Amino acid sequence: MQAELIDIRNHLVQHSPFNEMPEELVNQLTASIEISYVRAGTPILETGQPSSHLYYLRSGAVEIFRRSGELYNRIGEGEIFGQFGLLMQRQVRFPARALEDSLLYRVPAETFHTLFESDEHFADFVEIEDRSRLRSALSRREKSNALMTSRVSRLISRKTVSAPSSVRLQEAARIMTDSGVSALLLMDGEGDNARLTGIITDRDLRTRAVTEALPSETPVSEIMSAGLITIRASSYIFEAMLTMLHNNVHHLPVIDGHEVRGVVALADIVKYESQSSLYLVSNIYHQQHVKGLKKISHDVRDSFVRMVNEDANSHMIGSAMAGIGRSFTQRLLELGEEKLGPPPVPYCFMALGSMARDEQLVVTDQDNAMILDDSFVPEEHDEYFLALAKFVSDGLAECGYTYCTGDIMATNPKWRQPLRVWRHYFTDWIENPKAESLLNCNIFFDLDGIYGNVEFAEELKSLVATKASNSKLFLTLMARNALNRTPPLGFFRTFVLEEDGKHQKTFNLKRRGTAPLSDLVRIHALACGSRAQNSFERLKSIGETQLIIEDDLGNLRDALEFISIVRIRHQSLSLEAGEEPDNNVRPEDLSPFERSHLKDAFQVVSNAQKFLRFRYHTQATRHV
Repeated sequence: MQAELIDIRNHLVQHSPFNEMPEELVNQLTASIEISYVRAGTPILETGQPSSHLYYLRSGAVEIFRRSGELYNRIGEGEIFGQFGLLMQRQVRFPARALEDSLLYRVPAETFHTLFESDEHFADFVEIEDRSRLRSALSRREKSNALMTSRVSRLISRKTVSAPSSVRLQEAARIMTDSGVSALLLMDGEGDNARLTGIITDRDLRTRAVTEALPSETPVSEIMSAGLITIRASSYIFEAMLTMLHNNVHHLPVIDGHEVRGVVALADIVKYESQSSLYLVSNIYHQQHVKGLKKISHDVRDSFVRMVNEDANSHMIGSAMAGIGRSFTQRLLELGEEKLGPPPVPYCFMALGSMARDEQLVVTDQDNAMILDDSFVPEEHDEYFLALAKFVSDGLAECGYTYCTGDIMATNPKWRQPLRVWRHYFTDWIENPKAESLLNCNIFFDLDGIYGNVEFAEELKSLVATKASNSKLFLTLMARNALNRTPPLGFFRTFVLEEDGKHQKTFNLKRRGTAPLSDLVRIHALACGSRAQNSFERLKSIGETQLIIEDDLGNLRDALEFISIVRIRHQSLSLEAGEEPDNNVRPEDLSPFERSHLKDAFQVVSNAQKFLRFRYHTQATRHV
C-alpha cells in the first residue's frame, strides 16, 4: 500500500465507525477515497442536490444546517457527514458549509453502500443520530453483563418455605432443617389472604434464641424481623445486590404482586456478583476497632476495580460504593457510641453529596452533618456530639475518606444543630435565596439520613419538596449557579483542555461532566417537588411530571451514564497501574470510541444547560 494510502488508513481507524471495521473493508474504503480541500465559507452540500458521497473530515471544521437555515451541528476532525442523503433517495437533507479551511475525504456512494451492506456496525452508526448512537453503545455494553439483564426470579430454585408467625422456635428450626433453608418466611392468614409479616434466619436462631436460652416453646414472633425489606420478582439481580448493600441484609423476600415467590439469599447473589462488595460490607460490621476498619478499607478499591472489569453500570457501581461508605460511617457511629456511651438526646447522622445520591466513587471526601433532637441543650449535650462527630470524621479519614476542604462535616458546629435550626436553614435558603449562599449550601440538597432517627432527615426532604417548587427565585438562582460549570466542548466540537497547572492538557470529567449534569437534574427535580436523591431516580420523577419530554430525558440518562462510566474506567485503570486515581483525563488516553461518544454526551449536557437557562430566564430578569 502506498504511503499516502497508509496515512489515510491510519487516520480512519482511529475514529468510529471505522475503528471496528474488518481490515479488508477498511482497505477497500481507503482505495476508493477521493481527497478534496475547501476554503472557509465554501458550501459543500446544498439542499436538494444529488447526494453522491459520504464525507469524512480529516482536518478543519464544518457546519451542518437544517433546511430552515438553523444550525444543526458542527463537525470536527474524525467525524462524518452526508450519510442521510445517501440513505434517503440520494438527495442532500442537511446542507453543509466549511467553517474553516478543511481537508475532506470523499467516499463514493457505491463504496458507502457496500460498507452498509457488509458491516452491521457501520450500518448502525450511519443510520442513527449522534445521541441515538450513544444510547446504542450503552445498550450493547449493558447486554454483556448478566447482572444487568437477569431478573431476580432466576435465582429462585425452590418453593417458598413458610410457617405461621405463631409457630414455636423448635418447630421453626425443624422446618428449616428439613427444608434445607437458611431463612423461614412467617405468614399470617390463609390462601389469597395470606400476608408476609416477618422472617427468621439461622443467625436469628443463634443470636436471639440460643444465646438468650429462650424456651423451645417460645413463639417465633418474639425474635422475628418485621418491617421487611423486599424486592419484586421482576427486578434485576443488580437491584437485589444494591438493596442488600444499602440495608445490610442477607435475605430478601421476593414478591410478585401480593404473592411471595421465595427468598433470595446472599449466597445466591454471590453466584452473579464476584466483586465481594457484599462480603466487604459484612466484614465492616464485624470490626471492633478503627484499626480493623482501616485495614479492610484497602479492599474498597479492589472491589471497585472488580466491578468495573465485570462491566457493571455506573448506577450499580455508585450505589455499591455509597453503600460501602455508609457502612463504614454506621460502624464508626456504633463504635463511637460504645466508647462514649449512649447519646444524651436522639439524633440523625446525615450523608450529603455523592453518598446521599448513591453516586460515590473511589476519589471522594466526606460530607456529612448531624440533626439533633429539639430537646438538645448545647451546654449539656454538645460535648458528647462533638466528640462523636470527631471520632467518626477521624475514623473516615483513616479509612480513606478525606476531610472535606469546605468543612461540610458534623465536626463543624454550624452543621450539628437541632431539627428546628435545620428547618430554619432550609426555609431561609429557599424563601430568601442569595446566589452566594446557595453556591455554598448546594450540597445540602442531596441528603440522606443513614443512622439514628432517620425520620429527621425525611422531614427535611419533605420540607424541601414542598417549598422549593414554589420559589421561582430560588430555582432561578440555583440554575444560575449550575451554569457556572460547562462541559469541555469547544466551538468546533473539540475538547477544551486545562491550559496550565499540574493538570495541563486534560479535562476534568467530574467538574466539567457529571457535576454539571447532576446540578441541572437536581434543579428540575426540586422544581417538580421530587424527594428522590439519585440522579437517575430524579430523572424518572421529572419524566412523571413531563417537565422534560421523554426523548430529552433519555438523552440525559445516556449522557450521565456514559460520562460516568468513562470517569469510572479512568479511575480503575489508574488503580490497576498502581497510580493514585483522579478525575482528570487526557484525550489521547481515551479510545477513539470514547472520544467520539464523549463529544455526543457533552453536547447533550450543553443543550440541557441551554434549556435550563431558557426555563428560568424569565424569573432571573424579573428578580435580579
